[in-house]
Amino acid sequence: MNDHPVDIAQHPVATTEGHTHPIGVYLKVWGYLFVLSTMSYLVDYFHFEGVMRWTLIITFMLLKAGLIIAIFMHMAWERMALVYAILVPPLVLLVLVWMMTVESNYTFWTRILFLHGGD
Repeated sequence: MNDHPVDIAQHPVATTEGHTHPIGVYLKVWGYLFVLSTMSYLVDYFHFEGVMRWTLIITFMLLKAGLIIAIFMHMAWERMALVYAILVPPLVLLVLVWMMTVESNYTFWTRILFLHGGD
C-alpha cells in the first residue's frame, strides 16, 4: 500500500466540457443560406432555361448543403478521418454514376448504329 497522500493538482480529474461556438458564426451561416436560397429563387424568377438553369440550381444546392454539413453538423471541427469517412463514399458513388452514364450512352449509340443499319 502507498501511504503517501495524493496531490489533486498533479492528478486532475478529467472533465468533459463541450466546445461552444459564438452565435455570430451561426447567424452568419444563416445569412449565407438565406442569400443562396434567394439566388436559387431568382433563377426561376428570371426564367433561366436549359443547362444554365440546372447548373445554377445544383451549384446553389451544393453550396447550401456544404454550409449545413460544415457548420450545423460540426464537420468543420471534426478530425479529417471522420470527414473522409462521410464525404468520400458519396463522391465515389457520383463517379460511379458518371461512369455508368458514359457507358450507357456508348451502349445506346452502338445499338442504334448496328441494329438499325446506320440509316
